[in-house]
Amino acid sequence: QVHLVESGGGLVQPGGSLRLSCAASASIFSIYDMGWYRQAPGKQRELVAGITSGNSTNYADSVKGRFTISRDNAKNTVYLQMNSLKPEDTAVYYCNARRITMSSTLFNYWGQGTQVTVSS
Repeated sequence: QVHLVESGGGLVQPGGSLRLSCAASASIFSIYDMGWYRQAPGKQRELVAGITSGNSTNYADSVKGRFTISRDNAKNTVYLQMNSLKPEDTAVYYCNARRITMSSTLFNYWGQGTQVTVSS
């Protein structure tokens, strides 16, 4: 079992920045692929950014050039740096940890979410 705890959300004006953090309980954090998802009211949860155990990253088109995902395996933590925030970035942001074993067993965990509100 992996427990994920997000922090860093809040209210920010358009054009501002926030950094989200997700601390994982697992001592084997480094073998998990990590991701940040978001869900706005009335919308489906969507992938914002992902980083593999090998540090490959991918981003949703809507956040490319503005958001950066990174991980610190020594601290069991993944980050999402969000710059040039827009009102449409308003959502609950969720941290995800995922790995598939050699026998194709999926381990998939979610944090409780942190609210990000972009408004003037």
